[in-house]
Amino acid sequence: MRRVVVTGARGPAGASVARQLVERGHDVLGVDMNPAGDGPFQVLRVPPSLDPTYPDALFAAAHCWSADLIIPTVSEELTLPALQETSREWSVVIGPRSAVSIASDKWSTYRVLLEAGVPVPASTLGSSGWPAAAGALAGYDGPLVSKPRHGRGGRGVVVHPHPEPLGLTSDSIVQEFAPGTEYAVDLLVSSRWGTVDVVAVLEKTALAQGDVGNGTSVRRLAPGQPADVVAAASDAVLAIGLTGPADVDVRRRHDGSVVVLEINARLGAHSAHVPEICTGILDHYRVLATR
Repeated sequence: MRRVVVTGARGPAGASVARQLVERGHDVLGVDMNPAGDGPFQVLRVPPSLDPTYPDALFAAAHCWSADLIIPTVSEELTLPALQETSREWSVVIGPRSAVSIASDKWSTYRVLLEAGVPVPASTLGSSGWPAAAGALAGYDGPLVSKPRHGRGGRGVVVHPHPEPLGLTSDSIVQEFAPGTEYAVDLLVSSRWGTVDVVAVLEKTALAQGDVGNGTSVRRLAPGQPADVVAAASDAVLAIGLTGPADVDVRRRHDGSVVVLEINARLGAHSAHVPEICTGILDHYRVLATR
C-alpha cells in the first residue's frame, strides 16, 4: 500500500488517477484550490498552483500525510522549480525540466517538433495581428484556429472559418485548423531507458466546444492503432525529451494525414481507460524508493 498525494484532485485528470489509486487499495490525499466535491478520498485546500506559497503548502500536506509519492496533474505547476527537487522524502512524478518547459509553451512545442520532423499544423505567432498571421501561413486557405501559447482544457481556443481582424497578442498562436478526428494519446516513457513503454490511443467521440475543447467522451482503440497516430505521438514526446506520463493531442487534416496539436506533460483526463500507465508509475517509483 502506498500513501500518495494527487494534485488538482477535483479536476478531470486528478480525479481519474486518484480514483484508480483508491481502487487499488492505496491511501490517497488530494489537494486542490477548490476542494469541494464527492469522491472516495480526502481533498485538502491549497493555494492556486502559481501562488508563491503553493509549493510549501503542497509539501506540508505530503509530509503530514507521510506520502512517498506526489502525482501532479495541473499543467501550470509542472514548471515550478520546487517540484523538480529530488532530495525530499517523496518522489514526484514529473518529467525533466527542459521537456516540461517545452510542453508548457505551444509555440516552443511547434518549433521543436517541426525541427524534429514530427507532423504539426502550419503555425505562426499572433503578435503581428491577424493579416500578418494569416499571411505567414501562405499556401493555406482553410479555416484557422487561434489559441493561447500557454493554456489548457480548450480555454481561449477559437476556430475562425474565414480570416478576420482580431486582437491577437504575443501570447497567441495561430494554426491551420485540422477538421478531422481528434485523438488523446496517453503514453508512459521510461526515465531509465528513454523508451515508450505504454501507448494507447483514445478517440475523442465528443468535444466540449463542438469543434474543439476537452474530450467529453472517448473510446480506446485497438493496440497500436491507428499506426500513424501512435507514431506521431511517440515521436513527439521523444523529440522534446519527455519522460514519465504524457497526454498528446493529435488530429487529422482534410486529407487524412495527422498533426500533433500539443503535449501535456502529465496524466490525461481519461487515464482510467489506460490503467497500464498508473501501474507503470507505481512500479517505477517503487523501484526508486528501494534504491
